Parts: sequence; structure tokens; C-alpha cells
Amino acid sequence: MSYRIGLVGKPSVGKSTFFNAATMNDVPEGAYPFTTIDPSVGEAYVRVACAAPEFDETCTPSVGVCRDGTRFVPVKLVDVAGLVPGAHEGRGLGNRFLTDLNETDVLVHVVDFSGTTDSEGEHTTDHDPRDDIDFLEAELDAWYLDVLEKGIASFETRYHGAETPIEAELADQMSAFGIGDDEMKRTILAASLELDPDTWSDDDRARLAHEIRTRTKPMVVAANKMDTAAARDNWASITADPDYDHLSFVPVSAHAEKALKNADEAGVVEYTPGDPDFDVVGDVSDEQRAGLDRIREHVAAYDGTGVQAVLDAAVFDVLGCIAVFPGSATGSTDEAGVFRDCFLLPDGATTESFARHIHSEIGEGLLHGIDCRSGRQVGVNAELSHRDVIELISTKQAAP
Repeated sequence: MSYRIGLVGKPSVGKSTFFNAATMNDVPEGAYPFTTIDPSVGEAYVRVACAAPEFDETCTPSVGVCRDGTRFVPVKLVDVAGLVPGAHEGRGLGNRFLTDLNETDVLVHVVDFSGTTDSEGEHTTDHDPRDDIDFLEAELDAWYLDVLEKGIASFETRYHGAETPIEAELADQMSAFGIGDDEMKRTILAASLELDPDTWSDDDRARLAHEIRTRTKPMVVAANKMDTAAARDNWASITADPDYDHLSFVPVSAHAEKALKNADEAGVVEYTPGDPDFDVVGDVSDEQRAGLDRIREHVAAYDGTGVQAVLDAAVFDVLGCIAVFPGSATGSTDEAGVFRDCFLLPDGATTESFARHIHSEIGEGLLHGIDCRSGRQVGVNAELSHRDVIELISTKQAAP
């Protein structure tokens, strides 16, 4: 299983460039609307400090790679087709966009902070990136409100011979968003509403839709094109605006990341994604060196190009995932090697859910876990922490 990061935003802001830089795929790029029509899905990676060195071991990853003690763990990156205002009403790619979006776990909103693309994705000047941030949130909230209203209408017209709680009705209507009865009830109460839709005003319903959306589709903003002066000015203004305190922002230059990865593959530079510097190791022309110097200034100023930082922030900070390594408290290994796996789990994951994530049979026969650092027994219901190394003691083993 792999988490899915949805890459969203209006046309021509650099979404496809970001996608290609993160995955090294080759999807079409262009400065015109709807370069992307169907969603592209690729493999990207998030960074985890590898646990193997703490055990005097060298890891042998079954998926991903480990570079200088940093594990790159795979996730799915989905470049969702371009969005325009009115998508929830079917405008642009409308329903297709929303359907594709709903299959993701967390959103990265790519915004052109240079202000050179308007709301339709056409070239312009002095466009305010706030408008793009606001319109995406408004579109998503309107989409959620439409579905919420259907749930309320169903509740109001249902035969109540057997009373159905409002949270159950709404959770059923909005099940595609991954929200259950209990979470729906907590969300309604968090919005300071009674469990009675007859008492809700239009503003209450809109506020509830927003609350459900932020809980089920958390988001980080990738402030793209930060290698321009206009973008840096916009960054200073927007990140200081209290209206956007509820969002996470990461400064990004997707163009710089892609250029560095291309140069690394060509043997011109040595670069590890996410690093704040790189080494020039090949022959370059004066023009190429000047371009690399400009990129070096950007990565030094922002501690990297931002592409890797966005992925890490989406999975670990915004979505709240943890990474857990299966291990052996006795230090024994098999022929396949050591520290082969690193699993991404939701916040609150327990020893049992970790076991079931690996294989249902291991979970069914689980007795307990062992913390491989301390050697202490870990109960089946104990919550795990980021970078735990856990041996699972079970009466059953995974089927071959």
C-alpha cells in the first residue's frame, strides 16, 4: 500500500514540471491550459532517516533507495488534470477532476507565486497568488457542500420509524471522502453545531463542509517559481497574512529540481534530492555554470529546491504519517538482507495495525511486539512512534 499525493492547481502553474521533477517521468509540459488531461501517476519518495546505522548494519531496501543514511520511501504522486473556477459545477474538466482528486490522501496545491498566470492559466502580469489559493479552497468547499446538502436532504426525507442519527446519514452520503460515523459526529461538534440539521443556518452548513474538507483532504501549498523576484515579494506578503495561517507553505522551484536531477543523471553534478547544495563533477560550459550558480543561490537561500520538502511536509507534517521499520531484536537476518522494509503508517498506528499492514495473517496471530532498540515488549494496542524498529511476535507467518 502506498499513500497518494494529489498534485492540484490551475493550468500552467508548473504542476507537470513539479510532477516530472519529483518522479522523473516525462509527462507533457507547456504554458497553455490543460496540458494535462488525464491524471498522470508516478512514483515519488519521502525521506526517512534510516535506522540501520544505529544497529551497525547496512540496509538493503526492497523498494526505494538509501543514500548516505537517508531512506527514500515510495509514495504515489498523482498529477490531477487542470482546474478552473466553477469545477464543482462541471466547468473545465469538472467532475473528472473531483473524482480523480478524491482518490488521493493529501493535496499539494502548486501555486505560481510569480503572478504570471491568470485564473484561466493564461499568461499575465501582477496576478495575486492569493486568488489562486482562495479559489481552490472555495471550489473544494463548494464540492463538499453539494454532497453535504444531499445528505441533509436524505436525512430530512427519510422515514424515521427507525431513527437514523444525522452523523450516520451524513457519513453514509460522504463515505467516498473516507469519513465514518464517529469522525462525522466529532466534526459536527467541533463546528459548534447541534446534532440536528434543523438548527443549522446556511452559514453553519458551509462551515461544516469546510471543516469536513480540511479533515479529509489536508493540503500544503507549493509556492512555485520562487527563483523569481516577484515570487519572493509575494511570499513575504502572503506568509505574513493571518488569513493564511491555516495553511502550510513551502518555497519551491520545480524547474531547479528538474535541472539538478537531469544534471545528476548526466554525471554533471552530484545531487541528492532535498539537499541544500550539490557538487559540479563534470565538464560544463560557461553558460551551464552560470545556470548552476543561479540554482545554487536558490537552494542555499531556501535549504533546497523545495520539491522534496513539499513531499515530506505533505506526508509527515500535514497528513501526520509515521515510518516504522520491521526488525529483529536478536539481530538475526535472512538471506534477503537487513532493514529491507520501511512502512508508512497513519498517526496513531498500533503494533497490531502495523502487523496487519504487513500481512493479515501476522496480525491475526499477533502476540506482541519487541522494541528492537530497548528490547522491551510492546503490547498489541501500543501506539508506535516515527522511526520505531519493531519485531512482531506472532503465531502465524505470512503466506508465501
